[in-house]
Amino acid sequence: MVSLTIDGIKVEVEKGTTVLEAAKKVGIKIPTLCYFKDINKPSSCRVCVVEVGPRLLASCSLEATEGMDVKTNTRKVREARKTVIQLTLSNHKRECLSCSRNGNCELQTLAEEYNIRDVEYEGEIAPSDIDDLSCSIVRDNEKCVACGRCISVCSNVQTVSAIGWSQRGFDTRVTAPYGRALSETNCVNCGQCIMVCPVAALQEKENIQDVWNAIDDENKVVVVQTAPAVRVGLGEEFDLSVGERVTGKMVAALRRLGFDKVFDTDFAADLTIMEEGTELLTRVSKGEKLPLMTSCCPGWIKFVEHNYPEMLENLSTCKSPQQMMGAVIKSYFAKEMGIDAKNIYVVSVMPCVAKKFEGDREELSNEGLQDVDAVLTTRELAQMIKEMGVDFANLAEEDFDHPLGESTGAGVIFGATGGVAEAALRTVYEVLAEKELDQIEYEAVRGIEGVKEAALELPNGQTLNAVIAHGLANARKVIESIKSGEKSYDFIEVMACPGGCVNGGGQPIVKAQLRDEVDAKVARAKGLYSEDKALPIRKSHKNEAVQKLYKDFLGEPNGHLAHELLHTHYVKRDKF
Repeated sequence: MVSLTIDGIKVEVEKGTTVLEAAKKVGIKIPTLCYFKDINKPSSCRVCVVEVGPRLLASCSLEATEGMDVKTNTRKVREARKTVIQLTLSNHKRECLSCSRNGNCELQTLAEEYNIRDVEYEGEIAPSDIDDLSCSIVRDNEKCVACGRCISVCSNVQTVSAIGWSQRGFDTRVTAPYGRALSETNCVNCGQCIMVCPVAALQEKENIQDVWNAIDDENKVVVVQTAPAVRVGLGEEFDLSVGERVTGKMVAALRRLGFDKVFDTDFAADLTIMEEGTELLTRVSKGEKLPLMTSCCPGWIKFVEHNYPEMLENLSTCKSPQQMMGAVIKSYFAKEMGIDAKNIYVVSVMPCVAKKFEGDREELSNEGLQDVDAVLTTRELAQMIKEMGVDFANLAEEDFDHPLGESTGAGVIFGATGGVAEAALRTVYEVLAEKELDQIEYEAVRGIEGVKEAALELPNGQTLNAVIAHGLANARKVIESIKSGEKSYDFIEVMACPGGCVNGGGQPIVKAQLRDEVDAKVARAKGLYSEDKALPIRKSHKNEAVQKLYKDFLGEPNGHLAHELLHTHYVKRDKF
């Protein structure tokens, strides 16, 4: 431990603690811009400077030492911070009123807090460089504040390194390798760069107008499906608590928007367990193509395609729940309703920007029709609700439409890391044991530890070894341990985003002032587990609507028609 003084307050902290962290401990707020907890400590923007003796030092990387005397609120400090903010603003596209981050922009907040009403330093503006060729992510370098957060999360947390620094001095830019578009790189479209960007230099590729156009088209039957993580994120866009469940209000809002049917992707999550669970049991019994790697996360799929093509056959052939739902809507639902599938427009609301890329994949179509026509993020749905003037917080709750709105608790927990594995284990064990499980919560696969292992003793005497990883750096560790022979597993669940879908790149961006108060991924996961507990049926194979789908249409899990509609393949991709 070391003792220091901050603004006259004595504080004791562990050795290695930064001054920024020590100040937070005693309730002293130091502004930051380039720094992001657990991502980086770059000390590049200098907004967080403090006075130590005669010098101004960046508190985000300055380690506290014994006897240090720190001042955070002197005239010298305030003027230095204000100058840094003004210089940053002088080279920033200041279109706040029409910016997607208006009201939740860290640069805007700093300008307000430091009473900046005019920018004194009006100099040369960096040339605009907008990359909008990706179907998932748009980059606008004219808004970039060169904080480097996106580079850090892409390199350190995801080990993808699709973007980095180029050039020097005033010409310094964040770019993809060789100045290419993101769509031409090994970017996996996870959107974690969007989540850490303090401004709007990175944002999702909007599909809002496409969806409005479809709703307004009298010749189209517009069907919407919502992923489990959306229900514990959407409320934040309307000032409700982080992680608060708004399932019923969300359904009511979607009907107000004009969708003809409102279905639940959780239904398709239950369907996925039936298909993937059967696939797992088949592979384990034959001892082939193990470990089975889940295929629900499109960011993870693309990561494997770029980095580990030799393991493509280990990926489950199952489509993700989003794509399964689209396929079922355009086949089973269309047949039941007597609608030509060509006239059905399927909209997905997802916590993920990689789902936009997934929806466009040629492999995920049937008879020339894409399974999914448009993908909205949680943020985009919130924007549409706001455009309609709907009082979201006071909406009366409504239920999903039948039959594709019926789901179980197992489908709900898909949105949290470990949820797919837990849902699969609930079904796999009972199918083999042919009896009800008394305890269905698998605590070993829950939580936010980067890599979690679980061993399940099966009724036939076999042991099923599973591993759960979230964040692609952790996924890389798992794959490398398998390739080296250090580890052996039967089942691998990977979610590209830390925390799983609840922390996906399309979820609400938590305001900077709240980040130290609440861990969004933990709060949102808690919301999903509470919904799981509240549902009367908590096992995928007990979903009566799924059972009816097999009886009336699909036949059996992994059967001929199921393979035709619900399974796919993946392709090797170059790294660059």
